[in-house]
Amino acid sequence: MIDRLAVPLGIPLPWLDRAGRLSWLKLTVFLACIAPALYLAGAYRLDALGAKPITALIHATGEWAVRFLLFSLAISPLRRIADWAKVLVVRRMLGVTVMAYAVAHLTLYAVDQNLILTKVVSEIALRLYLTIGFVALIGLIALGLTSTDAAIRNLGPNWHRLHRLVYTIAVLALVHYFLQSKIDVSDPVFSAGLFLLLMGWRAMRRFKLPERPWSLLLLAILGGLATAGLEAAWYGLASGVPANLVLAANLDFSGPIRPGWWVVATGLLMPAIALLRGGRTAGRAAKPGAGRDRVAAPRGTGPRAGAAQPLSPPA
Repeated sequence: MIDRLAVPLGIPLPWLDRAGRLSWLKLTVFLACIAPALYLAGAYRLDALGAKPITALIHATGEWAVRFLLFSLAISPLRRIADWAKVLVVRRMLGVTVMAYAVAHLTLYAVDQNLILTKVVSEIALRLYLTIGFVALIGLIALGLTSTDAAIRNLGPNWHRLHRLVYTIAVLALVHYFLQSKIDVSDPVFSAGLFLLLMGWRAMRRFKLPERPWSLLLLAILGGLATAGLEAAWYGLASGVPANLVLAANLDFSGPIRPGWWVVATGLLMPAIALLRGGRTAGRAAKPGAGRDRVAAPRGTGPRAGAAQPLSPPA
């Protein structure tokens, strides 16, 4: 019913594809995008956010903004490694979701300051971590407002230049996350480690390094080591804790698992997906008659020509 009313009015519904049909992938991602907001709203309504519910909401919306930013940056690796072109249709939705949670983050901060805008402005201007976060927010709003088809057409090549700022914005958001976390930076370190992992994959693409399971495994290990080093450096600079003690904590499994190991575990998904894709490709090639069919069909002919070509080098 909603679809029938919205489409004639030109209202874009996030769960529809360009032809106006229901996309289960987009619907699933849309529900995942609004789920944290619904949970937080319900927790606030039930008074389940502790003694300072607004503060809890400020932190939670900021954390989800960072998470969805990382999810959006993971779309390109997922597309290439899994050879899953369709996943690109949700990248815009994820980007808009990042902007929405970031705007909610600032709005809740203003509420916490009793909506005294002069105080909000002065705090942003005087506190470095708030200044950095505000700059990141302005960047996210700029990217969100220019994510429409019309903006892409109007900006032309400048659109790509503008949206490459997402990497700088991600760094600013992570610095803001670190600075506001103060004592325990386990979550910011994990997020930063995932960002390093995603940027490592992009470096592999830029320098045309092989994207086979063994190289992706090496990337996961290096990402974990870089995360452990980042954690040690942060504690050493921010609180004077000796780096060797922080590094040694990564080998002590009697307490909480350190972020570096979680980054390795997450990174292992990449070689696993590459192996799975390689197995499926080999299985299709081994089917009786598959080779004869490819030889019999001239290259570049037929309605599905090129459809089976992988989007990344063979894994």
